[in-house]
Amino acid sequence: MNLPFAECYKIKMVESLRKSTRGDREKWIKEARYNVFNLRSNQVFIDLLTDSGTGAMSDKQWSEMMLGDESYAGASSYYKMKDAIREIMGFEYFLPTHQGRAAENVLFSVLIKEGDLVPGNSHFDTTKGHIEFRKALAVDCTVDEAYDTSVNHPFKGNIDIDKLAGVLKKNPVEKIPMIIITATCNTPGGQPVSLQNIKDVRSVADKFGVRVIIDAARFAENAYFIKTREAAYKDKSIHEIVLEMFSYADAVTMSSKKDAIVNMGGFLAFREEELFKQASVYNILFEGYITYGGMSGRDMNALAQGLHEGTEFDYLDSRIRQVGYLGKKLDEYGIPMQQPYGGHAIFVDAQRFLPNVPREEFQAQKLVVELYLEGGVRAVEIGTLMADRDPVTRENRYPKLELLRLTIPRRVYTKNHMDYTAACLKNIYDRRDSITRGLRIVNEATILRHFTVELEPIG
Repeated sequence: MNLPFAECYKIKMVESLRKSTRGDREKWIKEARYNVFNLRSNQVFIDLLTDSGTGAMSDKQWSEMMLGDESYAGASSYYKMKDAIREIMGFEYFLPTHQGRAAENVLFSVLIKEGDLVPGNSHFDTTKGHIEFRKALAVDCTVDEAYDTSVNHPFKGNIDIDKLAGVLKKNPVEKIPMIIITATCNTPGGQPVSLQNIKDVRSVADKFGVRVIIDAARFAENAYFIKTREAAYKDKSIHEIVLEMFSYADAVTMSSKKDAIVNMGGFLAFREEELFKQASVYNILFEGYITYGGMSGRDMNALAQGLHEGTEFDYLDSRIRQVGYLGKKLDEYGIPMQQPYGGHAIFVDAQRFLPNVPREEFQAQKLVVELYLEGGVRAVEIGTLMADRDPVTRENRYPKLELLRLTIPRRVYTKNHMDYTAACLKNIYDRRDSITRGLRIVNEATILRHFTVELEPIG
């Protein structure tokens, strides 16, 4: 018989989880003002809020932590991280930052000014926040297939080349400081970008003289999908694919809390020395000196080791198969979700799941709350709350998709946890017709409101 799949790691240490009653959860979510970001971690049984900084580090990463050099300038840990970035990504220049949004803040302080346009594929929430904070505009050029969750397209993260070229033709090139490729593309479902699409974007960018920036938070997962879905690369190694991906970029921003499997850290990497020098000024101002940038030496060591581990095929295969396992269980129950499954999460289609809840009552957030009440599972909304208000009209922006994201931390949970999560969603789906009202906002921030918003039930 064929041997069943097994993970390429074993468990050395465990952490206890606390179970709770429905009554407990009703009290806690009310106190949290129906925002799961406000819950305490010990009020959550299975935490699928994010895969950012929530993974389990390896024995080698923990060993590297003990070897960290905490010198203020010129630490050996900086050079270990520099060597890893050069070897894996091919960039000579880099700046450490404490996390991905800090990298965006540094780079965008150099490149973006008021009135600019930044085209890309479904900009992530902090990316769009940093752009709009500078009174610029994020222009979504994602392929249309990304917004139909029932369509099984292998690269729903792709940029539509015609849409991109249209933006570049209709606007002065000096108003377009960069094109951003988010790989994988989180907002429409953790969907990958093909290498051919990255090449095509580079070709258009060269024609107009515009930089290409890759948001590399989940670059290794993207490379895995290129190897397994793009025929021309099926015989290439992950390392070969990664190097080619980044060969088409002028710079990258990286939240290392994802594919480098660390709890904190990020960086910028550059092709041009001049851009590196300009960004260094802001890095020192916002983050710290250029050889630590808000990171401890021990964290830089763990990050460097994590980059190597995160680009191993066997690890990526285990990681993405676990996400797919949850997707298949939900498929068996008939639960609507983004197809095909993404690399780091399953994205449930809340519009199709809760059709009786009006969209202006935040369908996806309502489903987040229902899932927590059902079994103590914490997920996150990728929908109208995250889309924020239009910066000019202050009206709610309604995105094409209302999604509940079940984000799987790396090397943390077992199949039983996936089965439990799927059963919770099935129970809600079985009574979906009785859920007819959602939530209203009581208090919100002016930007990135979903982190701190306060809500209350309607009816």
